[in-house]
Amino acid sequence: MTDVKDAFVSFVDAGNGVLWGSVLIYLLIGAGLYFTIRMGFLQFRQFGHMFSLISSSRQGAAGGISSFQAFSTSLAARVGTGNMAGVAVAIYLGGPGAIFWMWVTALVGMSTSFIESTLAQAYKVNNGDNTFRGGPAYYIEKGLGQRWLGILFAICLIIAFGLAFNGVQSNSIAAAMDTAFGLDHTLVGIALAVAVAPIIFGGMRSVARVAELIVPFMALGYLIVAFYVVFINISSLPAVFATIVKSAFGVEQAAGGAMGYAIAQAMMQGIKRGLFSNEAGMGSAPNAAATATTNPNHPVAQGYVRCLASLSTPLSSVRQPQHHSSFWCHGAR
Repeated sequence: MTDVKDAFVSFVDAGNGVLWGSVLIYLLIGAGLYFTIRMGFLQFRQFGHMFSLISSSRQGAAGGISSFQAFSTSLAARVGTGNMAGVAVAIYLGGPGAIFWMWVTALVGMSTSFIESTLAQAYKVNNGDNTFRGGPAYYIEKGLGQRWLGILFAICLIIAFGLAFNGVQSNSIAAAMDTAFGLDHTLVGIALAVAVAPIIFGGMRSVARVAELIVPFMALGYLIVAFYVVFINISSLPAVFATIVKSAFGVEQAAGGAMGYAIAQAMMQGIKRGLFSNEAGMGSAPNAAATATTNPNHPVAQGYVRCLASLSTPLSSVRQPQHHSSFWCHGAR
């Protein structure tokens, strides 16, 4: 059994190295840059308009799922345990410069988020009960005319989000509960399953309603903690930003001859975490975006709203530097 487990871990590690090291980073960043240029840097030009749409996003659902509920559902996956633990790991492995590349990745990813969520709305299917379904599998089939590819994508998405991503989140929660309170991982896993099951089996309406109630308070609490950490260390803030930028471009490592390696590590870890955190281009968030009844009733409306969810990466990195002792704590003290 141990040999099988080791072989499986080696296989996953090898595949992960190929995908993240040679394929996904270039594809996702490349797509983000392409959409940014083609859309005329929309995420910057229309930034204020995104907030104006959020203010009216709870209207117009008429018994269905509102734009705000869909937004909350997708945001719930971004401001979570995987986001916080992952950002800390990125800083630990890539140094403070990783934060800079997280910011860049988030801003570039906003254009990808806009495109994929707009497409999800454009090709969504009516369930006949004031709700909709859709996502990449639908617009791959209907937009590209490639049904086989849509089916393959749907299968991969089920495996990834039915097993892998849930495993990351639940493992982070179980590890935190074990460290803080000494609770057994299995018991925590069972408790999570029992608590979440009624919400999931209640259908998309149930998930959207719960997300609409929980996510705003979760995000608000998250921001309060982040701003509190910044406030108590406000005198160190200029030095912190200077260290982030210098580390991102290898300025501090140049004297030691490790400039190229430092930049590569910071970029790789920052981009990896940024892409994993905001999920731009991964094809998960459009499934939630497709369920919304937008106000105004236009596919682009949800695209604008979805753009804001990509900013969870820079928000999460505000408070994470405290985990990198040689960077944050030294400056704070």
